[in-house]
Amino acid sequence: MSRAHRLPSVGGGPGRGRDALETTGRVMTGGAVTMTETARPVRSLLRAGSRLPPVALDALLAVALFFVTVGLNGEVYQGPPVPLILYVALSAPLVWRRRAPLTVFCAVAAAAFVQWLIGLQLLTDVALLVALYTVAAHSTWRRTLMAGAILETGVLLASARWAAPHGAFLNSAVFLTTVAVAVAVIGVNTRIRRAYLASLEDRAVRLERERDQQAKLAVADERARISREMHDVVTHNLSVMVALADGAVFAQDRSPGKATAAMRQISGTGRQALTDMRRFLGLLRADEPDALRHPMPGIAQLGSLTDQMRAAGLPTRLDLEGDPIHVPAAAQLTVYRLVQEALTNALKHTTPGTRAEVRVRCAPEAVTLDVTDDGRPARTAGPSSGHGIPGMRERVAVYGGTLEAGPLPGGGWRVSARLDLSMAGEGAA
Repeated sequence: MSRAHRLPSVGGGPGRGRDALETTGRVMTGGAVTMTETARPVRSLLRAGSRLPPVALDALLAVALFFVTVGLNGEVYQGPPVPLILYVALSAPLVWRRRAPLTVFCAVAAAAFVQWLIGLQLLTDVALLVALYTVAAHSTWRRTLMAGAILETGVLLASARWAAPHGAFLNSAVFLTTVAVAVAVIGVNTRIRRAYLASLEDRAVRLERERDQQAKLAVADERARISREMHDVVTHNLSVMVALADGAVFAQDRSPGKATAAMRQISGTGRQALTDMRRFLGLLRADEPDALRHPMPGIAQLGSLTDQMRAAGLPTRLDLEGDPIHVPAAAQLTVYRLVQEALTNALKHTTPGTRAEVRVRCAPEAVTLDVTDDGRPARTAGPSSGHGIPGMRERVAVYGGTLEAGPLPGGGWRVSARLDLSMAGEGAA
């Protein structure tokens, strides 16, 4: 900066001063470009070195340490020839420093102790610091302290032999100890950082695994929901349609009008089943007319359900108490499905002439229902699929409720359920 201020006065005018400044700027810019171009091969070498195996890198480190210290030691040491074996013994073990850190450190320390006994000062003793760093970075605290104690003993011995005669024992011991502690701290920090990164990677793997498991559980829940809905929609409507078709066959000769009404009921039931399945599978748009004519089943549709069951040959009486307006839509759908399943089982598995009764009580805190019939098991009834009652239990469990299903003492069957509306179960139906 001082040269730049003096430049205008050299040539006697400001013009030449500006030329000098521009020249200086070009020189500095050219130097920066030269340094950038020089750094590129270095970065290339570093990237190439990162792809080498660790043993190869350690071998290169040992070879470089050997030749550099041999050359430097030849310039500063003018004593008798140093045996080449000491250089090799101090640097060669570094090739295996990551495989056996403490063993390599002990081997280098032993070579340094032999050097101390002979009375030679070698710059290759830097290998002790490299070995100490490796122990601190790859071994436990106990081994690190052991290696540090051994190196500190060597520091005191070396200071006593070569620095004490010159009155610099304390300075030498403090300096060498500080360097050793700094190297050990760097190694420990490296080990801690590596362990922290490993824990982060492990946590990321566990989170990814948990995410996959949650996705699988969500898929399993969705499959269970689909199974329940398909069972309720298909089983109920097909059972009603089969019963109506049988009635139409018997009535077609004696009462054609009843047969016609039964066939129309079959047609309406089939359309209702298709609408329910389309809505359930998410294929029915909100702006379609069927969506308005066939709303989501709820307590208000229990009257139509009982009428349908009466038309199919199961006289059913409905007793509804309380205002269902405070019952959530999902809970109303659950009540509808429970009554539908119970009546469908009564229609399929009992003898003709069976009567059923449905009682539903709506309250702000809970909804209770009872479905009873007085029929006897039909001999021609097919085997149960086993999904009806378990599906009802799963629906009730969403609301923390209870379900009881079983035969009555005097004959017949009873299904009783209670849904706790205070439970957060609006997501499933």
